[in-house]
This record gives sequence, structure tokens and C-alpha cells, in this order.
Amino acid sequence: YIGVLIDDLVAKGTEEPYRMFTSRAEHRMMLRQDNADDRLTEIGYEIGVVGEDRYRRMLAVREAKRVTRERIESMNAEPSEINGWLEGLGTSPIERPERLSRIALRPEVSLPDMLRHLGRYDELVASAPGLQRIADMVEIDLKYEGYIERARDQIRSMEKMEGRALPEGVDYMGIDSISKEAREKLDRIRPDNLGQASRISGVSPADISVLMVLLKGKNLKSAVAGG
Repeated sequence: YIGVLIDDLVAKGTEEPYRMFTSRAEHRMMLRQDNADDRLTEIGYEIGVVGEDRYRRMLAVREAKRVTRERIESMNAEPSEINGWLEGLGTSPIERPERLSRIALRPEVSLPDMLRHLGRYDELVASAPGLQRIADMVEIDLKYEGYIERARDQIRSMEKMEGRALPEGVDYMGIDSISKEAREKLDRIRPDNLGQASRISGVSPADISVLMVLLKGKNLKSAVAGG
């Protein structure tokens, strides 16, 4: 979260001792330790702070993840070979052949352990340089895909709405669903649009999400003082 801290201090400033909360991070589902290499190495390479060897390793890992996922999404498990193992984990057996990628979505199931049980780990998990745990990385992508896609939708929505004007005279102090600090800052500063509001110190991404929902539903106009 060092990037979040730097962005806050440079873009928002601070009027009081700064404390690093994960809630300050925008789109936390995307900002994860396990995908930092994939998110940042290419950017570092383009600006000249990452060497060729490290960049090539990142590309190899990315390709290994892609190949492994394709294999898992195309391969079935038979009830006879996996039901005993599933029942031992306390999860229901399958009634017909089922994609490995679908079985891996169950919270009780570890993808690497399932592949080892089936004797297909070496067959399905592509090799990558270094100590990268490709099967674990693919499992995270599979299990959190719905949440990750929802976060991407929120990012796209925020990009579209950043310039959306906020009504004049909004009674921010009367919006209980945003934090007390955000209510006070918004009431004092009176930003013209969501983009300006998002750059106010003390207004969190969660507060901006609430304002976005109110704007979409035209409920923010009803929060205008005296309205």
C-alpha cells in the first residue's frame, strides 16, 4: 500500500497525522499482493526501472497462467475418480463429469490439491521460471473472478461518472451512509463533481461509491438542503 500512501499525500495532502488504512485504497480487489508483479512490472519496464530479465520472467509467468487456466477449463473430472475425495472434504459429490475449473470454485476445494489427487498436476500446470506457484495464482483468479469483474465494472462506472456534476446545496450532513469525516469535508469544501470529491482528504472510495449510487438514482437531488 505504499503507492496508496504516496498518492494520498501527493494528490490529497493531509491536515492531520496520516494513518494508512486499507479502506483508503481504491478498488482493493484489484490491488492485491499476488498480482503486483503482473500489474506493475510492465509499467516499470516501460519507464526503465525494471530490467529485461525480470520483464521476460513476468511474461513467462503470465503465459503459464493463461495456458494452465485454459487446460483446467477444458478438462473434466469423472464422479468415480473424485467423489470420494470431495466427500472427505465435506462437500457434495458430483453426479456427472464436471469441469475442473467449476469444481475448483468450491470453498472447500484447493485446486493444487485436487490436481495432485487426480494425478494431473504435472500434466495441467504449465512450468514457469523461479518459485512462482502457478496453480495457486490460477485458483485465486477463478475463485474471485466474479468479485474482480464487479470491481472492473465499478472502475469503468467511476471513469464515466468522474465529471458528473454534484447538485448545488446538497445537505451532506444528512447523508448517514457516508462517514462523519466525509460529511464534514464535503459540506465545507462543496466540490463541483465526483472527481473533485474523490480527491478530498478524508473522503474514502466507499464514500464516493455511495455518492455515485445516489446520483444514479437521482436521490442526491432529494438531499438538497430544504428540498
